[in-house]
Amino acid sequence: MFWKKWFEPKPFNVGYLDVGNGHQVFFMEFGNPKGKPVLCFHGGPGGSAKPYNASFADLKKFRVVLFDQRGCGKSLPSGEIKNNTTQDALEDAKFLLNHLKINEKVIVRGGSWGSTLALLFAQKNPQKVDKLLLSQIFLADKNARDWEFDGNRNFYPDFVGELKSRAGKKGIKSFYNEEIQSKSVKKQLDAINYYGFFERVCGNLLPQWGKCSEIDEKELAGQRIYMHYAANNFMLKDSEIMDNIAKIKHIPAVIVHNRLDFVCPFRGAYDLHLALPKSRLVVVPERGHVGKLLSKIIKKEFRKELENDR
Repeated sequence: MFWKKWFEPKPFNVGYLDVGNGHQVFFMEFGNPKGKPVLCFHGGPGGSAKPYNASFADLKKFRVVLFDQRGCGKSLPSGEIKNNTTQDALEDAKFLLNHLKINEKVIVRGGSWGSTLALLFAQKNPQKVDKLLLSQIFLADKNARDWEFDGNRNFYPDFVGELKSRAGKKGIKSFYNEEIQSKSVKKQLDAINYYGFFERVCGNLLPQWGKCSEIDEKELAGQRIYMHYAANNFMLKDSEIMDNIAKIKHIPAVIVHNRLDFVCPFRGAYDLHLALPKSRLVVVPERGHVGKLLSKIIKKEFRKELENDR
């Protein structure tokens, strides 16, 4: 951890932006203040931005903007789900660019849930996006949502079965969302140890449930937000991204995805590539949603793409 911190890039600008409705969004800027801007969306929902997320770009040439979505990371209030929607995240990103006086076109980077937001931001603001740098594609459509339990049931019938058994008639997402939002520490821990841990089961050859015995406030905040979004279909219409794909067909994109990703199946990345004529798809021969090889190739391919912007 010390080694990692030592080599992390240092921000030249850090602050909080009041986005209204009681929310303060934390942001960081890295690199060259006069460089070409890169706007980054972190994963989750419920994740957070880390300084090393800026390291894919040549920081002598680019201005990388990272921010924690509402209730996430260092944003305040932590774990707040009120006035916290997908559309809010998109509006906050645009508001942040205006606050930083970034009026030119931006390169948009997003991985996993961040890829969802990156695509939606581009569709909402096609005139503001120069290119897309995407990985671990999550389209948040019915296919992607159904895979979580129906698809993974082919590989983890015992784990999906236990989730369903515990949830009963309420259904997995509704049941665990109620548990994580409750005031009961036991219910919160159960939600984290079961549904909250399920993503780490997927793709694992020796899976087991989590063993959290006490509440970590950061973990709780992130899980509260994730389960809130998941229980509400990520606040999106079914196939919303693909139904509006024509709006961004002119935007160049790089898509990097693991072949055996059990959290966000490769099909979503492939379908997106076919729908975007100016996209380049890089398939990584690795298992899992994250990994060392994936991270290495993401950095390599994104840097190669950004060479054209020097």
